[in-house]
Amino acid sequence: MGLFASVTALAVGAGVSSVQSAHAQWAVYDGAAHVQTVLIAARELQQIDNQITSLANQAQMLVNQARNLALLPFSTLSTLRSTIFQTTALLAQAQNIAYSVQSVEQQYQQSYTSVSSGMSDSALFSQAQTRWQNSVGGFEDALKMQARAVGNIPSDSSAMTQLVSASQSSSGALQAAQAGNQLLALQSRQLSDVVAVLSANGRAQDLDRAREAAGEAEGLAQYEHFAQHDAYVPGAVSVFNDGN
Repeated sequence: MGLFASVTALAVGAGVSSVQSAHAQWAVYDGAAHVQTVLIAARELQQIDNQITSLANQAQMLVNQARNLALLPFSTLSTLRSTIFQTTALLAQAQNIAYSVQSVEQQYQQSYTSVSSGMSDSALFSQAQTRWQNSVGGFEDALKMQARAVGNIPSDSSAMTQLVSASQSSSGALQAAQAGNQLLALQSRQLSDVVAVLSANGRAQDLDRAREAAGEAEGLAQYEHFAQHDAYVPGAVSVFNDGN
């Protein structure tokens, strides 16, 4: 039985009892007015009860919203940025030919495509030595980049474990979303390592292939340079003195 029904029953019972008592005592009593007053009070109590229930629901809603808006207690952003900075700094230390279009155009023109038969032997040797140094430096840079990428694996594994654990134990939607975003950032950083390693390996291989091509051009230039001299003309040579 609800609150309103209970109060109503009590009011009706009280009214009847009051009427009977009034008849017994010959006193004047307005039982209908009393019942009406009790009914109004019951309605007001029911409204208050509804308001309390509504406030409780709103409070629970606010608690859920606060939980959903709670921030993730930790962030891997600073670590990811530091790792990317180290990789970028290592790329900037590329030997001889930097990762720059302007640098590649200038140095490639000087050392790989300017071979001609009119160059002196010392100039040809100097260019060949430069190309060899570029190739060796390119392979060294590639090895350094590979070492950097492999060295990042332990820290990446630790960060991934923390983020997955945070995502699974998140108390709200925002924490789960932030953990997911940081996992995506970690994957992006790992992809940048892959791009850096592939670029370093490709650079080393391209420098070595360019050295081989320039070496063929150098050999042709040396042959043409040698062919410009007068050919050897055989002549009679006196080995013994005919007069003796």
